[in-house]
Amino acid sequence: MSNVAVAITRLPHSAGLILPDYHSVGASGLDLLAAVNMPLELASGAWVCVPTGIAIALPTGFEAQVRPRSGLAAAHGVTVLNSPGTVDADYRGEVQVVLVNHAKVPFAITRGMRIAQIVIAPVTRIHWQPVEVLSESSRGSDGFGSTGLGH
Repeated sequence: MSNVAVAITRLPHSAGLILPDYHSVGASGLDLLAAVNMPLELASGAWVCVPTGIAIALPTGFEAQVRPRSGLAAAHGVTVLNSPGTVDADYRGEVQVVLVNHAKVPFAITRGMRIAQIVIAPVTRIHWQPVEVLSESSRGSDGFGSTGLGH
């Protein structure tokens, strides 16, 4: 495990909210909070961009992944629509979370609610090596379900 310094700024509408934090020693994700001034009602089947009230400056070579909170998904059917959402190292705007409600009932998003988690991860950049023929593998070109998962 390594420690990486990440610059963070609070936006005016995050007044009184705590910064994202780890909630256990082994946690890889920090909880993101809803920085809404009034409760938002998320209708069944609807989605909304929820502000978090923070902006970050990641070091080059890192990204932030915005992921669902399993408890929110399991208990309420609410998850991150573009999961995982990506925050690039050169982005300086507000971190927002696109939540979708898969449940049959509306869901209320309130100020300070833990709505998602953010995981900071190293980035690997590739360079393409065009070839005429790819190397052989035991799987070959077999597609969906070919590894036994669909059986």
